Amino acid sequence: MSSARNTISMLLLALIIPSYLSAAEINLKKLEGIKEIVEESIEQKKIPGAVALVLNQGKVVYKKAFGNKSLFPSTEPMTTDTIFDLASLTKPIATGTSIFKLVEAGKLRLSDKAKLHLPELTEPAWEAITLEHLLTHTSGLPAGNASSDYKEGITQSIKKINNLKLLAPPGERFTYSDIGFIMLGEIVQRASGRSLDQFTRDEIFLPLGMKETSYNPPETLKPRIAPTQKEKDKMLRGIVHDPRARLLNGIAGHAGLFSTADDLALYCAMILNPSNSKGLSSASVRTMTQARAVPNGWRTFGWDCDTAFSSNRGELFPKGSTFGHTGFTGTSIWFDPASQTAVIFLSNRVHPEGKGDATPVRNKVATIVASALDGKPPTTSKQVIPGIEILKRENFARLKGAKVGLVTNHSGRDITGASTIDLLHQAPEVKLIALFSPDYGIRAPIDAKVTDSKDQKTGLPVYILHEERRKPTPIQLEGIDTLVYDIQDCGCRFNTHIETLGIIMDAASERGIRVLILDRPNPIGGKIFYGPLPDAGKEPFHNMPIRHGLTIGEIAKLFLLERKVTEDKPLVCKLEIVTMENWNRADLFDASGLEWVYPSPNLRTLTAALLYPGIRLLESTNISVGIGTDRPFEWFGAPWMNNLQLALLLNQQNLPGVRFVPVKQTPVSNLYANKSCNGLQILINDWSTFEPMKTGIAIAWALRKIHSDDWKIEKYNTLLLNKATLDALTAGRHYAEIEKLWRADLSAFETRRRSVLLYPNP
Repeated sequence: MSSARNTISMLLLALIIPSYLSAAEINLKKLEGIKEIVEESIEQKKIPGAVALVLNQGKVVYKKAFGNKSLFPSTEPMTTDTIFDLASLTKPIATGTSIFKLVEAGKLRLSDKAKLHLPELTEPAWEAITLEHLLTHTSGLPAGNASSDYKEGITQSIKKINNLKLLAPPGERFTYSDIGFIMLGEIVQRASGRSLDQFTRDEIFLPLGMKETSYNPPETLKPRIAPTQKEKDKMLRGIVHDPRARLLNGIAGHAGLFSTADDLALYCAMILNPSNSKGLSSASVRTMTQARAVPNGWRTFGWDCDTAFSSNRGELFPKGSTFGHTGFTGTSIWFDPASQTAVIFLSNRVHPEGKGDATPVRNKVATIVASALDGKPPTTSKQVIPGIEILKRENFARLKGAKVGLVTNHSGRDITGASTIDLLHQAPEVKLIALFSPDYGIRAPIDAKVTDSKDQKTGLPVYILHEERRKPTPIQLEGIDTLVYDIQDCGCRFNTHIETLGIIMDAASERGIRVLILDRPNPIGGKIFYGPLPDAGKEPFHNMPIRHGLTIGEIAKLFLLERKVTEDKPLVCKLEIVTMENWNRADLFDASGLEWVYPSPNLRTLTAALLYPGIRLLESTNISVGIGTDRPFEWFGAPWMNNLQLALLLNQQNLPGVRFVPVKQTPVSNLYANKSCNGLQILINDWSTFEPMKTGIAIAWALRKIHSDDWKIEKYNTLLLNKATLDALTAGRHYAEIEKLWRADLSAFETRRRSVLLYPNP
């Protein structure tokens, strides 16, 4: 019977994984080391037994059972089809996935206030708590509350939760909270009209073929269930271990799910490669698993990335680009998307008396699996090594004896998160004299005007290069012979960091100062460049399309070749670029293996950065681009907008990789502050085909078509800087015709661009 179940599971898994994936490049011999580690933990009585499964490139490459599933009242051997109480793995697998299913169906928004769906939350503290806060454990809620609060059922429980005192304002503290996911579970029930167990079964588990995953497993499966702990002289077996979940009839958002390793492999296959599954869409998986900064760590919407709860990542899986979760009973999953790997470890460490400890063994198993990959993920993506890492590896030899002015901000950091400021300040035989920063400050992004100051950590002067004084003064450059530039660009022509680079090079040219660029990835890719070029004489700083497809080092090379300080004086600058390793021009930032550090306060996600070239063009007009909401550049709107009609028209265009959902928002600042706006949420469902400039011009065309009187189109040229495009839009020409206007300029730019490329063009 077990063999038949395994065969069915593998057939279902094969249906989910695309056939084009190659055989896994994993050292199977190294995986044999898992046996010794797990058996050692069993001998030490840390766990009674376990099942370990490794999924790699769509194949189960390792699956073994160890020890016993039961020690009391009788000994029963562990089998690979054992069913486990997953404990907190319930949070991402059942509740988090359900939330995204309902987002896809248009019944929830991640930015929804919790009280919108749970109106009994009447206390002022709940005014600001959103689903995002609950999913990332940043709501301010405590970790848990008294089990007695749940004796009267979920309705009364919510009333008691309503009166809890928050530990901190929403967004200001990370506290892993069962309460938040209990609330999310109830939100799923109310938004779907079905109980959480019914919704997850019908919408997630059965479509994925997970036939042995459920809340409250039936009595017929009891012999295969791993018991957990004694409770009033009765061993819990098939009854959830968590006391709050038990009081909620075994069905809760934070705990209660039971499953097998094979079923979880089907779920993991969907997360690693959703395009061919019946689970979440690729866009939902990408959004759900994207690393997001939380106080003192990184989380995704439901999963852990790098916090105090990340022990099951092991020692070798990279931080930020991998993610997973644990369960109190001894269960865990960890994902490495770059190598298409998932590590599933299931134990009942609380059996029989709640004294076990699965933390060390889970850590060691993950480490063995990561080492078996030999550092060679079987995809085109590798860990990108940015310029600062190369400089460190060379022991800062290029700066030996230099007197340095550093141009940087919060995005200047190495792979571990150490600031470039501190690295250069501590570097041997390097004298760091002054710090220069654009826009939003030197160490942390502040969405407000900043002024010159002193860096508290190093005591160095900080000079802000923005607005009134964009260029360093001779006094500020006194004693400096090298300017080092390390800032993450966003890949768009009208980002001010490009202007800062050019002005720094101008100043260096005038004073004979060397410029050293520490190169970084273009987060929206270096293969595609698109959009109109600015009209002659209108260039903000240089003549390039809105999406330029260059790294900051390549832009510096272009400036050196083409820029003139004055009409008859070319830029002459001693330029040196510390190039990256392993960067693929075709990749977006998510393939880099680097942690996302947003380039500016309103570019909070990679999605926003990808939308930025097309959507920010609207900012100069009478349309909000989401600044003052929790999703800048991923939404746009206005009080006068007919968002239903606009969404219908835009979705009828079948623009590649994107869809539009009508959504009301009320910005709290910026344009239309505290006014309800009709708008559109922009959903990228295929990053490989999405083109921000095509989308941006199509939106402008649709706005002109539907709102010819309401939309102030004349201001659209503020950042566009291309009169022919503006005139065509004003005349109502179709966006496909408008794109043709750019062809000649883009062809000429391609020739100019080719001479400055530092990395192969695939």
